Amino acid sequence: MDLSLGDWPAAQARRRPHAVALVDGVTGERSTYAELADRVSRIGGALDTAGVRAGDRVGLLSTNHPDMLAVVFAIARIGAVGVPVNFRLTPDEITFVLSDAGASFLFASADLAGPAAEVAERVGIGRTVVLGGPATGLESLHEFLTGAGPGPTVAAGADDLVLIMYTSGTTGSPKGAMLTHGNLTWNAINMVSAGEGLLRSDVTLSVAPLFHIGALGIFTLPLLYLGGTVVTVPRFDPVETAALMAREGVTVQFLVPAMWAMLMRADVVDFDGSRVRWVLSGGAPCPLPVIRHFADRGWAFLEGFGLTETSPTCTVMDRSAVPAKAGSVGLPLRHVEARVDAPDGTPGELTIRGPNVFVGYWQRPDATAEALVDGWFHTGDVAVRDADGYLTIVDRTKDMVITGGENVYPAEVERVLSEHPGVVDVAVIGVPDEQWGERVTAIVVGSVSAEDVVAHCRGRLAGYKCPRAVELVEEIPRNATGKILKRDLRARFGSAAAAVTR
Repeated sequence: MDLSLGDWPAAQARRRPHAVALVDGVTGERSTYAELADRVSRIGGALDTAGVRAGDRVGLLSTNHPDMLAVVFAIARIGAVGVPVNFRLTPDEITFVLSDAGASFLFASADLAGPAAEVAERVGIGRTVVLGGPATGLESLHEFLTGAGPGPTVAAGADDLVLIMYTSGTTGSPKGAMLTHGNLTWNAINMVSAGEGLLRSDVTLSVAPLFHIGALGIFTLPLLYLGGTVVTVPRFDPVETAALMAREGVTVQFLVPAMWAMLMRADVVDFDGSRVRWVLSGGAPCPLPVIRHFADRGWAFLEGFGLTETSPTCTVMDRSAVPAKAGSVGLPLRHVEARVDAPDGTPGELTIRGPNVFVGYWQRPDATAEALVDGWFHTGDVAVRDADGYLTIVDRTKDMVITGGENVYPAEVERVLSEHPGVVDVAVIGVPDEQWGERVTAIVVGSVSAEDVVAHCRGRLAGYKCPRAVELVEEIPRNATGKILKRDLRARFGSAAAAVTR
């Protein structure tokens, strides 16, 4: 089996040269697989001429654009290593990522040309090429490709490094997860049979940012592996997303829960999602009202679980188990093994094994040794496995609250609170408490009182799980992938939350 990521466009061009591979969601411009394969080859040739060699790291600071995906394939084709960077980071944080990876070349979208030029100078990157249009003082991709011929194809093995994906850094400095050609190929193979399955006729919007493995690995790369169509969108807007899903005939879609919630609240009356077969939510637990809203459209609205380190998908819910097992992230995918270090029905740490699991953290041997033990990746997530093998993610081990000697998993409390009609968004943290060790504290966005929040939990949760303190705020901080920045909340409310008497 050929597991080289860089060969995917050419392989599909031989099979289905005139099939549409990429669509620019802004301009509507379409690229066939034959055109994509040619562009990948030319970008690879230009990189080779520029002196980029196998193993060199190439940064990508870009909003979603068809050429960003062409660049990813071109980097892989010549044996180099792509480093997608979160463009929402500060210049100091971007500098850290590119310096840590040792990037020697940088691609940037035109709308990020300014920050790209700044960080390139800081890091000492000698050449920056702009995607999607010209930028003052920087070389455009059109200029870069002038005179470029087909590039070399470096034979890549399954274990050869192809991407360094930096983790979100919710608990400290981000670490670079090293993903191989084999990791991404096996993830694509897993996704073909996940959920309701993938077809060559499927269309998806790539609207979640592609610097995140969820956006890249859930539908985008698997559909390009299979021969489907990907529509790239640089920014998420719920109304525009609904319009594009209708215009392009989207059949499968991934969004993080915060995006699904925004799409729900946008309440687009004439939203035509008639071609949608199934959709996936991941990155954080999805509130049940959101799931029900889209399920009422007749969609198969499924939750899944994955991590940067697993390329990413590990489990996906199946439609037959909904709603009986609502809240579950489903069963392990075909080529994934998952185990919980506790008996069925009891919370324990989830560990993962399979060909989709990364090979370690870039230049972090200690962190690698801690995460990978005897071939099993220790996720740091607490899960419960039921008698049928379905997994429910309870929380992160580091987020667990211990109050009065009892373990409280914030995700469980957040799910209950999200059912309150006045709650728009919610996060639960533990705050130091002299009497209880920690007190369960709810941070809430919405038109609701602190007393209502506590009353809603009574009878739905054990007494010790109910919030002892509530803070009403206008916004809950989240990172680019929709995960709540609980360290920020702990810093803000760690000693200031107002106690609410039960």
